[in-house]
Amino acid sequence: MTDIPYDKPRVVRFRLPLGFLSDLLHGAMHLVDLVVVPVQRRLGTQRMAYFFVLPNLLIFAVFILLPMLLNFYYAFTGGSALYPQDRPFVGTDNFEALFNCQNVFSPNPTTCQEDIFWRAVLNTGTFVVFQVGGMVLFALVTALALNRKIRWRGFFRSVFFYPVLLSPVVVALIWKWILQRDGLLNALLIAFGSDRIQFLLDPNWARFWVIFVSIWAQMGFYTLILLAGLQSIPAELYESAQIDGASSWNRFRYVTLPLLMPTLLVVVVLSLIRAVQVFDQAFALTGGGPGTATTYVVQYIYNTGFTSTSRQAGLAAAASVVLAGVLMLLTVTQLRLGRRAEVEET
Repeated sequence: MTDIPYDKPRVVRFRLPLGFLSDLLHGAMHLVDLVVVPVQRRLGTQRMAYFFVLPNLLIFAVFILLPMLLNFYYAFTGGSALYPQDRPFVGTDNFEALFNCQNVFSPNPTTCQEDIFWRAVLNTGTFVVFQVGGMVLFALVTALALNRKIRWRGFFRSVFFYPVLLSPVVVALIWKWILQRDGLLNALLIAFGSDRIQFLLDPNWARFWVIFVSIWAQMGFYTLILLAGLQSIPAELYESAQIDGASSWNRFRYVTLPLLMPTLLVVVVLSLIRAVQVFDQAFALTGGGPGTATTYVVQYIYNTGFTSTSRQAGLAAAASVVLAGVLMLLTVTQLRLGRRAEVEET
């Protein structure tokens, strides 16, 4: 019996000719020229930069500058009306209501007219101190470990940076699933014979886990910054210090820390700016509770302006103006530290 020859099916591949692509690109550029050339003749070559920047400026003006100006105007108005023309001008009444306290620095500011605002301020201050302190400490230790010649160093760098790529809400929901009453952590505690703990319903535990989750989610970003600063330190300095008999602690104290200080200061200021604006992650994890234990300034602004029954937009705008002033001070500090670092490097 003779074998019947079998012809393999031919794979037909469709390829666009280079001439067609060239004509298509040429036609697109011709359409661009129909707009750009008349504009260039009218404005001149030197002013064409403004033409290309104009779309970004329009987006900035509509979505950033205009809301900022409206927010500043709302801070001096009252009532519950939405449109600016329907809101009466009340001057500085909203700011006076925020700062109307007998003792602002009381741990329990019940003497304030807007006591929830000052509870949020104290909660934010506590969060900033512990979150920034823990963030800088853990990021520095992690950067020092990843800067050494260890196995799978690239893998560990990517592992520590991976939480930064996740959405803050996704991170909060993952940890909420772990920490809830019937969550994974309580299941492990019960398996080892311990009692169930209400992690998100106890005020102290809720504050701790909000800080912990924030550090876990953001530490990788600051670790990379510190790692870049460590790698910019010349290796000859460590070799000289080792030849002189300096211990590991002395090399860190007299070589690493002074040369890393400009980068460390930038990390501190950046983490401060981000910590003051804490909202989405904490809100998704605890909702501001239990009670007002994890209610921070941005959540107070959100609740006052949008979710409360009265919707006091003027009071919320005034609180946001105060927060903007704090952020401006931190930003100016960051710019000065950056300039000082540039001067020291030169």
